[in-house]
Amino acid sequence: MDKIPVEALIRDLNLEVVVEAKNNKIDITTSDVNRPGLQFSGFYEHFAYERVQIVGKVEMTFIEQLPENVLPERADKFFAYPIPCLIVTRDLNIPQELIDAAQKYDRYLLRTKEPSTKFINRLINYLDEKLAPQITIHGDLVDVYGIGVLLLGESGIGKSETALELIKRGHRLVADDAVEISKISEDKLQGRSPEVIRHFIEIRGIGILDIKTLYGVGSVRNTMNIDLVIQLEEWDEDKYYDRLGLEDEYIKFLDVKVPKLTIPVRPGRNLAIIVEVAAMNHRQKQMGYNAAHELNKKLLKQIGN
Repeated sequence: MDKIPVEALIRDLNLEVVVEAKNNKIDITTSDVNRPGLQFSGFYEHFAYERVQIVGKVEMTFIEQLPENVLPERADKFFAYPIPCLIVTRDLNIPQELIDAAQKYDRYLLRTKEPSTKFINRLINYLDEKLAPQITIHGDLVDVYGIGVLLLGESGIGKSETALELIKRGHRLVADDAVEISKISEDKLQGRSPEVIRHFIEIRGIGILDIKTLYGVGSVRNTMNIDLVIQLEEWDEDKYYDRLGLEDEYIKFLDVKVPKLTIPVRPGRNLAIIVEVAAMNHRQKQMGYNAAHELNKKLLKQIGN
């Protein structure tokens, strides 16, 4: 998404609506937030009005101490800017002057019972996720030993069957057939299933299976970071496949590099076990141990002797 309606924020974060914007609704376009203490003191240079505005105990204490003839003017000037919404934390009492100004300019004035720091952390995480760049690709995403493994390959290569075998072996399905990939930070990708097909898997010859119902809630999860990509392809006798694992291969999604393995598929190969081993080996590499490099060192040392 490149914007979020304030109504979605209200619903997902369970916010109280004190004043509703009826004809002048402004969508949220950034995950940054602003605490407008300076604005209520009268300083508006570089005011980030496009952000969600948060008023906590400190700001509200200052606002309540403003002279009676000053507060209406400050409130009027603040809400004259096209802010998406103002959220008051800690279930604090809201002065009538703020309510009147919000109604005058048709702005959202909201409230939450949560403390400022806790709420801001939750809000930024929510906005980061919702506003993250996103693509949808054809594949399967499975949680294997805590490693998010994205299975890619041509239709009919066996991605869904491999995912089903992994589920039978105690791993968890995230997405089958379509994977929504979001860039949640500069070096992290997160995958999920489109909501309409979440927890379902298609097996040719059988049809649609509800994995959550068949195998229980422990067999599925809604989101997972993508740590490893495994490309399944038909075995090609004329193609060279890396047999030692000394060459690192990567694939890019949304300008983020992810380690990639290419696994040739032929009759008799147990793909589920291969994926399990690939996930464990990837975790071992993350912990600083690379079996291929260790063997190579031993061979070079033996040759040197």
